[in-house]
Amino acid sequence: MAAEGGGAPHGGASSASSDEESVPTAAEELAAQKREERLRKFRELHMKRNEARKLNHQEVVEEDKRLKLPANWEAKKARLEWELKVEEKKKECAAKGEDYERVKLLEISAEDAERWERKKKRKNPDLGFSDYAAAQLRQYQRLTKQIKPDMEKYEKLREENGEELYPTANSLLHGTHVPCKEGVDRMVTDLEKQIEKREKYSRRRAYNDDADIDYINERNAKFNKKAERFYGKYTAEIKQNLERGTAV
Repeated sequence: MAAEGGGAPHGGASSASSDEESVPTAAEELAAQKREERLRKFRELHMKRNEARKLNHQEVVEEDKRLKLPANWEAKKARLEWELKVEEKKKECAAKGEDYERVKLLEISAEDAERWERKKKRKNPDLGFSDYAAAQLRQYQRLTKQIKPDMEKYEKLREENGEELYPTANSLLHGTHVPCKEGVDRMVTDLEKQIEKREKYSRRRAYNDDADIDYINERNAKFNKKAERFYGKYTAEIKQNLERGTAV
């Protein structure tokens, strides 16, 4: 009986020890928390690395697009944006019944107006004939300033074509654009004006039968006219004395 009674405490001790083994200690809980914290930081670093890789790839693509654009693309883009803002401002003034030029002048400060006036005075667009390349450049700049782009049509083309609207070295443009009838008529009118203006400058001078013949050929006649134009007022008296025969 004593042996049987002593067996009960022995069994209770073994169950108590198994319960203590199943309950984690404070050190184990602290180690699990640290491990979970490290895993959380690792996942955050992994997500940040993927995000940085994605941003770098996007920046590389954008840089490649910028390198393929023309050298003066930023200036052209800024100019087009400024013209678009001007057109929107004109429409807004027209809707309100206001004069755009007056509104524009009211928004300009006195300092900016003075600076623009000084710059306009310093600028001399026509420096005279230096060479044919400079003359051709002046004519090109004069003609391009007269062009008034249709911003509504430009925006429509940009929406339809997207990035293909801006050509690159690999773009095939021949035969892809058909100009409108208004554009062709405008070009023809401009060319006719240029031809008419050119004919005025290159017209042949009328021949005067009563003029004195003081030349031996056409080239000598041109030279004498230039000499008369520059030195005629200084040699008029000498010429008259020679004609009267009273020259000394």
